[in-house]
Amino acid sequence: MTAPETEPSAEHAAEPLAEPSAGTAVSVEDMLLHFEVRQLYTLEAHLLDEHRYADWLELLTDDLHYWAPVRTNRLRRQQSLANGGPGEVAIFDETKASLEWRIRRFDSGMAWAEDPPSRTRHLVTNIAVRPDGNAGEYVAESAFLCYRNRLEREVDLYAGGRTDLLRRDERGRLRIARRHILLEQNVLLAKNISTFL
Repeated sequence: MTAPETEPSAEHAAEPLAEPSAGTAVSVEDMLLHFEVRQLYTLEAHLLDEHRYADWLELLTDDLHYWAPVRTNRLRRQQSLANGGPGEVAIFDETKASLEWRIRRFDSGMAWAEDPPSRTRHLVTNIAVRPDGNAGEYVAESAFLCYRNRLEREVDLYAGGRTDLLRRDERGRLRIARRHILLEQNVLLAKNISTFL
């Protein structure tokens, strides 16, 4: 997969979130937006844990870029090089079409890593959202923990952060247009990664 020419998630990942100052009022619009994003992420986690992947795909835009770069161990002075960039080796570098193909494979009987299917629980927290500058687009950051159990003894934990570009569709609903995932592992200890984050 080739990364899009512009990568909003990577650009905004470096921007620090604004620290709330004492006495600053939070607008009703900001609270409603935060609630709407939290509801989106709660629904997404529920759909993934229930294996309702076709419904999950409806939360994604057609031009989706779903990306999790590989991380490397670097000295403090080299931290800017710790995360892989667009076009480099990645854990996920997907489009909506490639995710659809992966999901169809689950039902084909050929995805042995998911037959029988894993049991997962997605937890999403530390949500912060701000306008992107383009009308109807927002940058949302969150932390996640995904517990996965398969068969009798296989247990995997995935923890990390996500930076999403959210965009309103023609009906005004928020949809995920870009997802930049940073796992807190540079070597995945799981036998495979067949769940979505």
